[in-house]
Amino acid sequence: MFAVAAGITDLRWRKIPNWLTYPAVPIAIFLHWMIAGRHAALLSLGGAALGLGVLLPFVLLGGLGGGDWKLVGALGAFFEPRKLVPVLLLTLMINGIIAISVVLWKKHDKSGAQKIRFGIGAAIATLLYVAAQPWVAF
Repeated sequence: MFAVAAGITDLRWRKIPNWLTYPAVPIAIFLHWMIAGRHAALLSLGGAALGLGVLLPFVLLGGLGGGDWKLVGALGAFFEPRKLVPVLLLTLMINGIIAISVVLWKKHDKSGAQKIRFGIGAAIATLLYVAAQPWVAF
């Protein structure tokens, strides 16, 4: 539900708010700790670090917003590192398809560049991944 909420806020307001992303990482770590113990909590923390670390260069270069960055960090905390990688790759593929679609749709429109809303692709990717493998969330 977290990813869906992020996708909806990104679609509607072009922003993924801090009130949604900030509590997600500690909640994910706590849930992993309660369900599977210390090792799972450490994997959750590692997933958050991986998600934040992989996308940090894109944020620093201005190609990705801070809300998108924090969203992937939170997804990493929920999915853990080895499950985050396919979700992130699927997110990038979906956002690539969205970008190509926008270009083709707007090719006669001279309004300038369109920013692709990363959170929408992340929400779709998360839903597809969990639907294909429902046991992966925890």
